[in-house]
Amino acid sequence: MTDTSVFPDPVYQDTVLAPLFDGVKANFAGHMAAINKAHLVMLVETGILTSDQGRAIGQALAAIDQETDIDALTYTGEHEDYFFYVESELKRRLGPDLGGMLHTARSRNDMDHTVFKQALLDRGQVLYSQVRDLILALIKTAERERDTLIVAYTHGQPAQPSTFGHYLSAAIEVLIRDAERLDTALDNVELCPMGAAAITTSGFPIDRQRMSDLLGFREPLTNSYGCIASVDYVTGLYSAIKLIFLHLGRLIQDMAFWSAFEVGQLYVPNCLVQISSIMPQKRNPVPIEHMRHLASVTAGRCDMVMNTMHNTPFTDMNDSEGEVQQAGHAAFESGGRVLDLLTAFLPACSINAERVRANSDAGCITITELADTLVREEDLSFRQAHEIAAQTAEAVIAARTPLSEGFAAFTTAFETSTARTTRMDETAFRECVAPETFVARRDRIGGPAPAALDRAFASYRRGYGDHDTSIKMRQARREKAAEALGIAFSAILETR
Repeated sequence: MTDTSVFPDPVYQDTVLAPLFDGVKANFAGHMAAINKAHLVMLVETGILTSDQGRAIGQALAAIDQETDIDALTYTGEHEDYFFYVESELKRRLGPDLGGMLHTARSRNDMDHTVFKQALLDRGQVLYSQVRDLILALIKTAERERDTLIVAYTHGQPAQPSTFGHYLSAAIEVLIRDAERLDTALDNVELCPMGAAAITTSGFPIDRQRMSDLLGFREPLTNSYGCIASVDYVTGLYSAIKLIFLHLGRLIQDMAFWSAFEVGQLYVPNCLVQISSIMPQKRNPVPIEHMRHLASVTAGRCDMVMNTMHNTPFTDMNDSEGEVQQAGHAAFESGGRVLDLLTAFLPACSINAERVRANSDAGCITITELADTLVREEDLSFRQAHEIAAQTAEAVIAARTPLSEGFAAFTTAFETSTARTTRMDETAFRECVAPETFVARRDRIGGPAPAALDRAFASYRRGYGDHDTSIKMRQARREKAAEALGIAFSAILETR
């Protein structure tokens, strides 16, 4: 039986090839144009093509770039993808022999992973900048709120007093580590696949380092098989991105809990609150919900990309290419929205001191310091001091009185447990159980006391400056490469 069908099958064209063509137009066409120019420069500089050949191809490339309205292109099936469209234009303008010479010593395989990496670097640089902006906003807010008391919760219950600055410092440290993971992942994206060709490089005397430099990569990715088979630049980057939003989602969930009416610790200003359409008394801090679900959506999009790579062969494959790459870009969009909103949201919020005080009193959250003081000043074991503190807390909670008014309950518990009178008077007792005292006495590394926090803030700012260097270096390298490519390509056009 003779197969008389003609490629492409209409269904395959509509479901696969046309969407891929449109995706290249939207995401990769500009990068492909840069690769064409850089590859031509390298071919001429290495003598693989003559200067006359290079000039003719370069002029045709320049004309194609100038005359082609990429957005207006539609997929007709005449060319399998955008790469072949450009090659067909070269052949139409220069003839089949000269028009086909640009593809010497390269393949769609190394070109694909190069444009994928360039697109990821574009988006990764923006996301990294947004993370850095959030870190700086959190540092400024933590410094402003260094002495602002809050109730710290464990297992959903009031636990101990701390400060808003101390709480935010914990989030800052996680986000700094997340930024470091993202920076490392971007470093791994910055390894250039060009020159790997299909699998094994080329028999032509290509210059892979020159290609890497002209395209703004840090250096070539060494193993040519790995250039087209290793997808760890994808999985590593999306893993790093996922962790950012997994961790921020926990912070955002605390904001939901803190702003609940029953807790009321976090005040969200009116500009970030929506009123119910039917219940006029309700202040709904819905940006929190949007940040929470967008963070989850972003983490899910990252999982989608990584899971697509699971159990795939260690070779060139479509599973890691156009459609998956384009789908993954959505994670940058939703993630960027979370980062921008949170950067505006947290500095605008404030702590409701009245509710903090009420919740502190209701929960006896300074009672740990009473036990610690008894160990230091009454020569008791911690377990014995803990029991006295527990009896005191039980009594004041039952009486619905603040712990600061529980001196009588304390003395009863102390005498019952020790068969002697405490050395502490009521003034000392009140000072001991005050939230301000609790915080001030925790002046250890990482503690909430002012001096400890000031030391932490200084380290965060130093680290911010150090890590900010990375994004500037990466950007400078790409700008320098673009300038160098422009000069080298122009030189080819002018060669006689």
